[in-house]
Amino acid sequence: MPTAARLTAAICLAVLAGVLSIMIMPLMPEHTQFGYFIPINMALGLLAGWTVMGPRASLGITAGINNGLTGVFVLILWGLATHSVREMLKKAMLRHYTGLGEGLIASISIGAEYFMVIATLPIAVTAIVGGALSGLITNLVNRRFP
Repeated sequence: MPTAARLTAAICLAVLAGVLSIMIMPLMPEHTQFGYFIPINMALGLLAGWTVMGPRASLGITAGINNGLTGVFVLILWGLATHSVREMLKKAMLRHYTGLGEGLIASISIGAEYFMVIATLPIAVTAIVGGALSGLITNLVNRRFP
């Protein structure tokens, strides 16, 4: 059921995903073709906010911060999974893999490589602060418009 908290959480995480995407782009190799990188991440932010953070909105500062951090964790996990599978599929179309198992293992390896690239202090601070603020804002909206 649509609620103001779900909408707020979705918008907050989509904006945070856009900011994080812009911060991540300079960290990637120079030849990287980003294509729909930012829109995909923002869509994942909308989805994570709507399905993970919105329904869990409750009262209290601690609950709000925890909810926001959970939402950001899910956003990063979904982003890594989406982009690593997308990269694996690009390589699979060029016949880099001989079978399904090799492709699945490669997607895990690609995801780990992407994680090592984005595991920097500015990204972590932005994710933690942005997630906490998103959770607090979502709880405030949930209190105001139940």
